[in-house]
Amino acid sequence: MEASVVVGRNGVAPQDVIDVARRGARVVLGDDAREALERGADVVAGLLDKPEPVYGVSTGFGALADTVIPVERSAELQLALVRSHAAGMGPELEQEVIRAMMMLRARSLAMGYSGARPHVAERICEVLNAGIVPVVREHGSVGASGDLAPLAAAALTLTGEGIVDTPSGRKPAAEALADAGLEPLHLTAKEGLALINGTDGMLGMLVMALQDLRDLYLIADVAAAMTVEALLGTDQAYAADLVAMRPQPGQQASAANLRNLLAGSPTVASHRHGDTRVQDAYSLRCTPQVHGAGRDVIGFAATVADNELQSFIDNPVVLFRRDTTTQAGGRADGAEGDDGSGLVLPDGRVASCGNFHGAPVAYAADLLRIPVADLSALSERRTDRLLDPARSHGLPPFLTTDAGVNSGLMIAQYTQAAMVTTNRRLAAPASVDTLSTSAGQEDHVSMGWGACRALREVVANLRRILAVEVLAATHAQVLRGQGLPPSGEPLRPGAATGAVAEVVLEAAGGPGPDEHLEPRLAAVERLLETGAVLTAARAHADLT
Repeated sequence: MEASVVVGRNGVAPQDVIDVARRGARVVLGDDAREALERGADVVAGLLDKPEPVYGVSTGFGALADTVIPVERSAELQLALVRSHAAGMGPELEQEVIRAMMMLRARSLAMGYSGARPHVAERICEVLNAGIVPVVREHGSVGASGDLAPLAAAALTLTGEGIVDTPSGRKPAAEALADAGLEPLHLTAKEGLALINGTDGMLGMLVMALQDLRDLYLIADVAAAMTVEALLGTDQAYAADLVAMRPQPGQQASAANLRNLLAGSPTVASHRHGDTRVQDAYSLRCTPQVHGAGRDVIGFAATVADNELQSFIDNPVVLFRRDTTTQAGGRADGAEGDDGSGLVLPDGRVASCGNFHGAPVAYAADLLRIPVADLSALSERRTDRLLDPARSHGLPPFLTTDAGVNSGLMIAQYTQAAMVTTNRRLAAPASVDTLSTSAGQEDHVSMGWGACRALREVVANLRRILAVEVLAATHAQVLRGQGLPPSGEPLRPGAATGAVAEVVLEAAGGPGPDEHLEPRLAAVERLLETGAVLTAARAHADLT
């Protein structure tokens, strides 16, 4: 049976986002969501007869909020909003980002506080399930009032406008909807605003980056263990009693991984006695401290993402007197009466809020990029030591046996260095670069979209940087096995690191005469992306 993700009043889990965005899971609107949506839509419909203007229902938007719109032009207002806000430019967004963004917008609507009809959330699900993916441009969101331009481009598809990708190719949205047996959506009061006023794009990118980073930090432990072996380093700095003196949880986990990966390694055991070196370089000795601190930041960012996945994001919101709690656990309306913040209705009130501001997601994405950039630099430093005969304890220059005629992995480290410098530049925070929009009405913005776009880039670069280290460490293992100074005896790796090397050798080959290096690097990158490296390591070592 095809996997399905239900969106209802209770929010979703991170894995739900991954399943829809990356694995094509179907999206189903829950029965509880239908009931909540109908209730909210009834409230909005009743507002059209009220003399008091309500933002986004009977007024313009942003700096035009004081412009009152006649009731008979309400539907025109909503469609015009979507058309005008679909103003993105630049490269096309990745399809997984678009699918995550659309699913998360349906998730927020499903909570019932937007005032949109069930038909609107249902249509998002139907479009996703038909494999229709709007063409959305990268630039346009500043993360205030949410991801307006990207979400508007997606919303436009529901109305039969714009261009989309489908299983049968790229085509106009109207044609794609017809092929799927769907009618264009006719928006009513508040629905255009409800479709575009959310932080769903940046949240989707954060959730996917967190999944990738959890794996990449494990891979970093594997790469470091392989390098420690290859450089004849010691595992003594990772001893449990030493790391326990600094009880940071990430450090504890990383050190345990390194101990498990190196357990029983003949290479490590070969120089436990008689080695004149007192201690290893920081890039080896301090691995659990650096890797672990990044893990702790991932934990913080995951908490932010989990909270956002249970949050309702829109403005204005429809609150109900008899609705005692929101999913996040707080009061939906706080009291029996109005608190002065909105229009009092028989069933509750409609109120403006600032929950659409992307600051929580922006800060999390900004913070994550710092340890990712630092981990990138640490991996490059370990690789550089593997390639330098002055510091590699007997390994040949650039891990080639015929240095001079052959350059070995020399330029692979250059490629690492180039990506490290890129990640360092991208580690600068986006959220502090706020600016004013909408004629000063939206005078502080989160820049969360830019923070998350940068996060995706540094995560992709980190995977490539680690791929270079894994390949270099694999070559070094092969060379150690041939018998090199200082002992001249063939050395064997541990079970876990050796299993990883076997997978890498099969996919990308080992040291020897120079060959086209780019496809070999790409092959290792694919091993990291598909999970093959972690699978090989986990067959012999417990990793957490």
